[in-house]
Parts: sequence; structure tokens; C-alpha cells
Amino acid sequence: MAHACALTGKKTQFGHKVSHSNRKTKRRFQPNLQRKRFFVPEENRWIELKVSTSAMRTINKKGISAVLKEAREKGMLV
Repeated sequence: MAHACALTGKKTQFGHKVSHSNRKTKRRFQPNLQRKRFFVPEENRWIELKVSTSAMRTINKKGISAVLKEAREKGMLV
């Protein structure tokens, strides 16, 4: 699986590393991804997701069930 969040779809961005002399070389900005287990009470099971830390905050705010429902509607999860 690539560097992409399962819920938000955040993925690697590209840009420049800029030196003191203002030379620019290509670099990658990776999202802060964590592999995390969540318990879904409606399904009575654990799921493991590769999510960004901002998605974890959203899960804490809305709840795992609501976030999964939104992601399935958008087609991010099966």
C-alpha cells in the first residue's frame, strides 16, 4: 500500500528543498501516517487502518462509525 491515508486520501506531495544559496532540489513531503486498530461496535470487530494523524483527530471528534460511513459513501473504503 502506498503512502496514502485510508480515510482522508492524503498522499505524498512533491516540492523543492531550498538550500541557503537558494538552490532547489526535488524532495517529497510524506503525510504523517500511523497504523492503528479501531474497534467498531456496530460490526463487533477490530479493523486496522493506515490513517494520518489528522484523520485520528477526526475519529476522536466524530467517532469511528460516522467516519467510516462517510468514507464508504465517498468510495474510500469497501
